[in-house]
Amino acid sequence: MSSLTEKDRPIVQFLLNTGTCPRCVLRFCCVGSQMLYRHPHQDLLKDLQEFLKNSQENEGTVCLDVADPPCKRIRLEHREEGADDVNHNGAILQLPSADSGNTATESSSGKVCNVCLGILQQFCEADFVKKVCQKVNSADYQFTSFVFSVSLPPQLSVRERAAWLGVKQQMRNLGLPLAKDDIVQLKEAYKWIIHPQLSEELGVPADGKSLFEVSVVFTHPETEEECHFLATACPDCFKPAKNKQSVFTRMAVIKALEKIKEEDFLKHFPCPPSSPKNLCDALEIQCNNGAVFVAGRYNKYSRNLPQTPWIIDGERKLESSVEELISEHLMAEFKADSFNFSSSGREDVDVRTLGNGRPFAIELVNPRRIHFTAEEMKRLQQAINDSSDKIRVRDLQLVTREAIGRMKEGEEEKTKTYSALIWTDKAIQREDIAFLDDIKELKLDQKTPLRVLHRRPLAVRCRLIRCTIFAFRSQFHIGIFINYVADIKMCWLKYTSVFF
Repeated sequence: MSSLTEKDRPIVQFLLNTGTCPRCVLRFCCVGSQMLYRHPHQDLLKDLQEFLKNSQENEGTVCLDVADPPCKRIRLEHREEGADDVNHNGAILQLPSADSGNTATESSSGKVCNVCLGILQQFCEADFVKKVCQKVNSADYQFTSFVFSVSLPPQLSVRERAAWLGVKQQMRNLGLPLAKDDIVQLKEAYKWIIHPQLSEELGVPADGKSLFEVSVVFTHPETEEECHFLATACPDCFKPAKNKQSVFTRMAVIKALEKIKEEDFLKHFPCPPSSPKNLCDALEIQCNNGAVFVAGRYNKYSRNLPQTPWIIDGERKLESSVEELISEHLMAEFKADSFNFSSSGREDVDVRTLGNGRPFAIELVNPRRIHFTAEEMKRLQQAINDSSDKIRVRDLQLVTREAIGRMKEGEEEKTKTYSALIWTDKAIQREDIAFLDDIKELKLDQKTPLRVLHRRPLAVRCRLIRCTIFAFRSQFHIGIFINYVADIKMCWLKYTSVFF
């Protein structure tokens, strides 16, 4: 095995003796060759046995293949650290002897790995890959690439730490330092093995930027309590969270392992870790597609239709809404789990939206279908328009997430123009309203109207009316045109007659 050198021999021997699988042995020897991890499990085990056998035959005549031997000062410092040569039971850790090759074979063959709990063993085999692909294919998603994610049991970090402490001691006995960052991470090694198999089976490449995610959640009930001692040693690392079922999350465990001292860790956990009886369980195999965004403009012709479902105190006021009339068709065509509706502003339930229409966008969450031609979008638009005479949609199209942000930009600064006809209860002349022409800009401190108080917090907001034009119509009627910054609630217009 060309990736290993003579200085790796004690590490290989130590790990195989303690029940570590061949791929985890390669990880702790800092082997970075992806192709090597993809070799069959039994072939790797035979290669490691051959490596140890050759080392035995050449012992006494071979020179250590160390590029940069440590200086004498470092070697002396390690020898003087007597406490570091003692394990948690007080026994002296010894370098594996050349006669223990057969023991290594017996320890690693057929057992569940004491570090990865079988993830780099059976879960790298073709049977499991086919199981994952069957789940993906049965979900009926459209995708051109995939990203693969893995959720590991938090106790794996504890076991890896225990194994690392053992490996670290072997390197100290050789006078060679070992940084934990040099070890190949379990997730990385697993993806090196599984990515090519999934790509071949699914017929698409693996891409870290893909919007289609295939995820596997592993659990190991047999060892799930192994990280509980950390809550006593580092209680500040484990705080309850509303969206977490357990305080022993992977990140909390990693944070605690960074804080706990080696001697305290060894008092509570065996080094090296023991081999479990059972493999990990693949608890969940899930698929998820990134959100798709559809945008357009809508006109509303009904004076009895809210923009979104009108529900007050749990009671629905009207049977439908603009949001529902549009999203019903999109959800069916895109086969999405849910949606989020947004628009550039909103109108009251009894206000029509005419002209070019109001810009809107719908985020479709986890859609199964994502590819639509321009002609298919036109047919979808027509289906929405044919389904109701209360609304009409135009310019329906697929857009990016960034386009949604641009739609919302400037919503607070956008200006609108309203017109109204004012009736007075007494006769007036043209000169009676001449003073109104001097009003150019008018600032209003508007309190949240009662009719929207159920969905907006009570507050006083400053609003700006940029331009007001009054037109004398008759002795009892005045036309008013108002240009103002968006989001002023115009309910005060109906009371304007009190001014005259």
